[in-house]
Amino acid sequence: MLLVPGDPLNPRRVDPHFAAQAAAAREGGGTVARIDHDALARPDEAVAGVPPGDDAVYRGWMMTAAEYYGFAKALDARRVTLRTSGDEYKAAHELPGWYEALRSSTPESYWTDGPDLAGLDAVCERLGSGPAVLRDHVKSMKHYWSEAAFVSDVTDRAAVQRIAARFLELRGDAFTGGFVLRRFEEFTGPEARTWWIGGSCALVTPHPDTPDELPDGLDLVEVEPLVTDLALPFVTVDLVRRTDGAWRIVELGDGQVSDWPASRDPADLVAALF
Repeated sequence: MLLVPGDPLNPRRVDPHFAAQAAAAREGGGTVARIDHDALARPDEAVAGVPPGDDAVYRGWMMTAAEYYGFAKALDARRVTLRTSGDEYKAAHELPGWYEALRSSTPESYWTDGPDLAGLDAVCERLGSGPAVLRDHVKSMKHYWSEAAFVSDVTDRAAVQRIAARFLELRGDAFTGGFVLRRFEEFTGPEARTWWIGGSCALVTPHPDTPDELPDGLDLVEVEPLVTDLALPFVTVDLVRRTDGAWRIVELGDGQVSDWPASRDPADLVAALF
């Protein structure tokens, strides 16, 4: 069963962003059920229209880990089994859940727990010196690169504090977990988004931000055993080539809330899932 958000303007329809995926699931003989994403604070209400089913996958807008736990519990009460548990969602959705397993293939990172700006001093000490990228446990503000993401040198504590304060302001209530500083690495070319189901890479697509660009020569030899050992049911891994030619992991995310590139047929994803 594919679970998708309903259209906020017309709850009887699927949210337009996920309509093509829902249509592909129906055409393939699957069941599609709508959830009310705006009602996640009241999870029993959010899933009121979902029929029983023993293998359900969500494809929709991002949830916090707390929201997902409530979502999974409410579905369980309706005899619906999500393929991804609450603990698995949190591990994939928040960087501290996957970083240690992938640290050999991703930029060096350290983090705080909570939004306390003072805690960043210890994180900077661990990085030592040089440039870094600031984010929280879930995402960066890369579209505000110079004011809320890029730190030219972590030894400039005043700059770190200023960028982190701006990041907090922009993220607002969406701020998750704590601050993360990732050592800056020089990348070249577009990112690839890889889709992993049951520990195996099932699909390789462009990143949704560059839907018409797919890097050449993608090599998963080093990455594959790391992702497989995480034993997560459905994740995405974004990869890009570093200027020295090495393939590096930019991000791992839960596949249920990872966007699909507009240039690719959503039926490919649905067929891989079911």
